[in-house]
Amino acid sequence: MTSGPDIAIAGVGLVGVGAFEGESVASVASRAVGAALADCGLARADVDGLFPHIGQPRGLDYDEIARLLALNVEVVMQPWSHGRFAATVLGAAWQALRLELVTCALCVAVWKPGGRRAGGASGAMFAETLREGGGPHAETPWAGAVAPVFGAALATRAYFERHKLDLALLGAIPVAQRKAAQRNPVALMRKPMSPADYETARFIVEPLRLFDCSVPAGIGAAFLLTTGERAAGLRQPPVYIRGWQGIHGGPDEYIFGHPGLGIDQANVFDYRPAGAGEPVFGRAGVSPADIDALYCYDAFSPQVLWTLERFGYCDPGEAAYFVQDGRIEIGGDLPVNTSGGHLSEGHSNGWGSFAEIVAQLRGQAGDRQVNGARLAQWATTLGDSVIFGADAA
Repeated sequence: MTSGPDIAIAGVGLVGVGAFEGESVASVASRAVGAALADCGLARADVDGLFPHIGQPRGLDYDEIARLLALNVEVVMQPWSHGRFAATVLGAAWQALRLELVTCALCVAVWKPGGRRAGGASGAMFAETLREGGGPHAETPWAGAVAPVFGAALATRAYFERHKLDLALLGAIPVAQRKAAQRNPVALMRKPMSPADYETARFIVEPLRLFDCSVPAGIGAAFLLTTGERAAGLRQPPVYIRGWQGIHGGPDEYIFGHPGLGIDQANVFDYRPAGAGEPVFGRAGVSPADIDALYCYDAFSPQVLWTLERFGYCDPGEAAYFVQDGRIEIGGDLPVNTSGGHLSEGHSNGWGSFAEIVAQLRGQAGDRQVNGARLAQWATTLGDSVIFGADAA
């Protein structure tokens, strides 16, 4: 861990997962920020860093956000509105606090669905295919493949064929996450799902079925970060950011598959992940064996498999077996996405999972509570990760 003060999440405001029909992005953001301030007892005047993650096509720039939320801030960092940048936003706030550039950082995320269907493309997503160089999801519009599900399906097929796996094994992931969502009052998909329900669902793009695809949703969330010392004197137990690492990039990285699968014109090779050697574990002073619950970016169910392997929870080709027999369910060996994740809670671009992590490490998750949870990890197939702890390093 680099030098600097311990940093903690002091307040969280989650105003729901849904459509927010008829409500402006600014209104949703204001409600989320108000809830986060009330959660920890801070005031708007305390906020001097702003780190927004506002979705397009109905998003807001940082200057408009600051004005509408009555904030006077000294540092602002706003990424492009890709959903996968949630951990990047949180990490930027963490770094600004570690460098003592700010004293209280606000991360605010608002997303509203744009007419997207399961596996389909919103207007914003289609616009990615028009960029110079195309979009990042292996879109090939001249062949009719204009949505992320096409590239994810290619990666899934390549992975399962390479390791000679039965595709039926994939169903354990959406079934487990639906069980978790049944305990989550804000989840969009709480209807019970059996293995038979999964296996008889229609294909979106074969081999991915309906329940392998995330559920479009809106999200309004705000997180207030400050030093651990300051957070300890506020209303809620601090949840510390123990370690962080960013999104990886390069010719072999692909958003919906691990390196080596050859998707999106990448190279084909035998991928050997760093696993427990990933820097985030060293920075947090822990190992995969220490983690009590894992949270993954699961736009599609196989991303859980690739995340488990990339971060050393199992060897390459073994994750499909690892997730069987309730192992990733609440009460299992390694609970995964205990709020239901993007597959059942709703596609919150990671922010719903961050709120769930805080609830778990505060011991406030109700009947979803992971017994004795002290460490939780957020991780994705692109290599970014955050390790959270109920205690400082």
